[in-house]
Amino acid sequence: MHEYREISAIDKSKLFHTFFFPVAFITVLWLIKLCEVVFSYPLYNFGVYPRSFKGIMGIFTAPFIHGDWGHLFSNSVPLFVLGSGLFYYYRRVAYKIFFLILVSSGLWVWVSARPSYHIGASGIVYGLATFLFVSGVIKKNIQLAAFSLIVVFLYGSLVWGVFPIMPEVSWESHLMGAIAGIVMAIYYKDLGPQKTVYNWEYEQEEEAEQILTEEHNNLDDIAGEISTQDSCKTEKTSNEVQKPITYKYIYKPKEDLE
Repeated sequence: MHEYREISAIDKSKLFHTFFFPVAFITVLWLIKLCEVVFSYPLYNFGVYPRSFKGIMGIFTAPFIHGDWGHLFSNSVPLFVLGSGLFYYYRRVAYKIFFLILVSSGLWVWVSARPSYHIGASGIVYGLATFLFVSGVIKKNIQLAAFSLIVVFLYGSLVWGVFPIMPEVSWESHLMGAIAGIVMAIYYKDLGPQKTVYNWEYEQEEEAEQILTEEHNNLDDIAGEISTQDSCKTEKTSNEVQKPITYKYIYKPKEDLE
């Protein structure tokens, strides 16, 4: 009974950490939009304005600003799904990855985008999608790969967002977010779930180790036999050299020889 309670507590803790931050972040986005509507105060000037001193602050604030309710809703659903996946598989470094994607994508937009206000959390959405997908491909982990396929199935159409198809959409934020996600996936490839190893792969490794051990032992035995034979030959040769050679002379008179 005690073991069951302990496991249950661990599961609840993991679920809490999986959903807490995505839900909290999305709640903040909706509260900000609600305040903007209630007080009729436009917040678009808190977006990223490239290569402008006043636009630097937007690197940190732009993801919290959205043009309308539709824009906010379209980002909220993928933020919840992808954010939950991030905190489920990368609990130890999830916060770091999330904010690195937020800051790096915003910074790159500030450096290279069109001179206009860029707002919305879509850069984070693209960053999380590419991060989880590329991580699943690199690590070949079953669970992460399955989640990556779900990401492709649900948000595969996001790939068109990185192209300048619609001028009113900040495709630069999408592109920079996607690049940031790829960079983070490569940088953190040694963390999180690793490659799945099957039982038959362990068996093959054990068999290979056993074969190598047997061959090593056989080589040791052969080397020992060769060493013993060489020792015997050396001893025999030494005895032969040390053994005195005896010459026998027989004297016969001259007349006997004739």
